[in-house]
Amino acid sequence: MIGQIQKRDGRVVSFDQNKITEAIWKAAKTVGGSDREKTEELSKQVVDLVEEKFPGKTPNVEDVQDAVEKVLIENGHAKTAKSYILYRDKRTEQRKAKALLGLKDDLKIPLNSLIVLSKRYLKKDENLNIIETPRELFERVAKTIASVDKLYGKHDEQIKRIEEEFFKMLVNFEFLPNSPTLMNAGTNLGQLSGCFVLPIEDSIESIYDAIKNAALVHKSGGGTGFSFSNLRPQGDVVRSTGGISSGPLSFMEAFNVNTDVIKQGGKRRGANMGILRVDHPDILDFIVVKEREGRLNNFNLSVALTDEFMEAVLRDKDYNLINPRTKKPVKRLKARAVWNLILTMAWRNGEPGIVFIDNINKANPTPDIGEIESTNPCGEQPLLPYESCNLGSINLSKMVDNRQINWDKLKDTVRKTVHFLDNVIDVNKYPIPKIGEVTKANRKIGLGVMGFGDMLIQLGIQYNSEEGIKTAEAVMKFITEEARKMSAELGKERGSFPNFEKSVWKKKFEAMRNATLTTIAPTGTIGVIAGCSSGIEPLFAISYTRNVKETLGENLVEINSFFEKFAIMHGFYTEDLIRRISKKASIQHIADIPENIRKVFVTAHDISPEWHIRMQGAFQKYTDNAVSKTVNFPFYATPQDIEKVYWLAYKLGCKGVTVYRDGSRKTQILTTEESKRTDRFAEIEKLVPPEYNGGCQTCQI
Repeated sequence: MIGQIQKRDGRVVSFDQNKITEAIWKAAKTVGGSDREKTEELSKQVVDLVEEKFPGKTPNVEDVQDAVEKVLIENGHAKTAKSYILYRDKRTEQRKAKALLGLKDDLKIPLNSLIVLSKRYLKKDENLNIIETPRELFERVAKTIASVDKLYGKHDEQIKRIEEEFFKMLVNFEFLPNSPTLMNAGTNLGQLSGCFVLPIEDSIESIYDAIKNAALVHKSGGGTGFSFSNLRPQGDVVRSTGGISSGPLSFMEAFNVNTDVIKQGGKRRGANMGILRVDHPDILDFIVVKEREGRLNNFNLSVALTDEFMEAVLRDKDYNLINPRTKKPVKRLKARAVWNLILTMAWRNGEPGIVFIDNINKANPTPDIGEIESTNPCGEQPLLPYESCNLGSINLSKMVDNRQINWDKLKDTVRKTVHFLDNVIDVNKYPIPKIGEVTKANRKIGLGVMGFGDMLIQLGIQYNSEEGIKTAEAVMKFITEEARKMSAELGKERGSFPNFEKSVWKKKFEAMRNATLTTIAPTGTIGVIAGCSSGIEPLFAISYTRNVKETLGENLVEINSFFEKFAIMHGFYTEDLIRRISKKASIQHIADIPENIRKVFVTAHDISPEWHIRMQGAFQKYTDNAVSKTVNFPFYATPQDIEKVYWLAYKLGCKGVTVYRDGSRKTQILTTEESKRTDRFAEIEKLVPPEYNGGCQTCQI
């Protein structure tokens, strides 16, 4: 019998036949195999072949892998052999790339995940040398978050078990928290929240306090949202000085410059949301401020639309502009003229976005505490002034077994993640004491999802279909209901959030730990780490080129792993096909691919804007906070097309909308020939950065 095997690094370790069995089983499952016993028989044949070729010697890993290929082919398992060979080749390529990068991969994670972790998340020393492995990162996070249970009477053995549960969930990419938690948990910085809203009142003192506080938040790794609606308009009187006000836009420039000079913990740029109410006297200037590309480049902008304004648009009426200093009307505008200007600017370059501020406040769980005026930078987290929120996303691609949703696993994951996110609130080191005070008074968390597009593919469901919408509603309803049950349990065990008695939950639950539970975030970088589709977005492309030339000397062509498996399983995988797909925005016109598979593998380019909004509405229906979702438009779309989507979003109860028309900006994450042509299925050249994972063009922060 084989006793030992030589690893690639020269180490000699004990031989384990189970690893051969698992490797064959993994390849077999990829192509639809279901006979585990047959896999074990093949594994024995591999061992016999290796013993025959290397009698009394120690084979190396490559020798064993060669034997696996030979046995599979000779036994007529061509598809399994092909899957095994492709996986082996890919692993070889990734090992070489990782070696060039000088990164230690102790979890055998994909190259892109490792690149992103090394750039932003793994701890570094004073000389910026990486001093942490991926496994150590997840151990650090799990240990830090689990330690909070000591505050609630758990003994050491219980805490160790909780730590192991958290670690397993993280290391299997079943759930990941927002980036600041991964970056900062267990470090001196210790700031773990991603979302903040800071108030701005109508005084120089308040404005510059907000700028200072924003700098502290950005430095700690968070993003900030602001409403500029309380500032007096341009040209208004300033009684204390006898001068006139320069208006909100001039102060936004100061915030923008401030963001430029502060790097978020040295790891990512600062990001802001700037909101102005549609009834502010400076609203027209605000709507067109980004007409010149590059201005206020550190801001996402949104107009806060009221129900009153939407009614005026519908009835073609005028509406009042209100001076926030005097609270009195100063002018009337035709609502449709303002509406059309918003549509035109969104068509031109995707901004400003819109938020339905009254819809947001109808869902405010603590209306007696205050009114919500702003959201975080991507729009998915409405917050009160000085409030912060920590987010996290369940990877839905990991919640499917045998083409069915594993509801038991999903329930268990939801319970653990609510526990995890609630713990974050206690261990968090807040950048400003007031933020800690307000955050702990409501204890909001934002549990969301990623990998929804991948889930639908595994279930064999087309994204833009009634079945896709029903699946979205069923999944999110289940998550929110289970999250509330868990929060109610924690409320009984640990105590409800302090403002519970003044909240809407008082009439529905005996106790509630968190004022809000669910949020749908864009999951830009954590989606790359987990290797899944972004948020609730469809796939952006089946294959694309990832821009890693700076670090590796060449860019990498990537293909969706589920498509690769389907292609092998159904016998149409070829290198030539993959190359052709990498230059296409869609596979719908590629005849080599069976029609039933094309329908499942739709991309953002294949999906009409109405389906994008219907999907957003399906998730919003069962989400406490808001939903970050990009509505992609082709280059040839019109402002009228955008208008239809806005009205549909309003009718479906969405809290905001982000649109993007392909090619409408000179600088965008994906560069396509479609930006210049009206052929929707034109050949394209997609070059994406290492951290990009599809989805919102303006929200990859």
